[in-house]
Amino acid sequence: MMLKIVLDTNCLMVAAPRRSKYHWFYELLKQGEVKLVVTTDILAEYEEQLAGFYSPVFAENVLKTLVNLPELEEVTVHFKWKLISNDPDDDKFVDAAVASNADWLVTHDGDFKVLDTIEFPKVRRITLQAFHQLYFGVPMPNDP
Repeated sequence: MMLKIVLDTNCLMVAAPRRSKYHWFYELLKQGEVKLVVTTDILAEYEEQLAGFYSPVFAENVLKTLVNLPELEEVTVHFKWKLISNDPDDDKFVDAAVASNADWLVTHDGDFKVLDTIEFPKVRRITLQAFHQLYFGVPMPNDP
């Protein structure tokens, strides 16, 4: 069964660069091994953050890759759950996860820890390191 995930921007920021120790995750997406769930708002944030941190060209290339992934699910959110009180801008990721019935929300953002205490709607979060363990069955190797 293919895992369906929502990817927080902070994880895309560290997974997209080729020299990153997390690039294996970006490659999983490109190879269609994991289904990525996005909304228009999520794609817009990806582009804005990548362009601001790396470059507009890098952002454009990553976005082109993402929208052409073999396993991409674009969802429309019809209800806003407002579960991330510390950073309401992050609610878009939770809302996409709920709307798509995603298996995981992949994030390194501590604001999402509140999800562990919420019974409904249930959104499971995971870090890239823990996802590596889950997917490959082994811990992530140390930095090269």
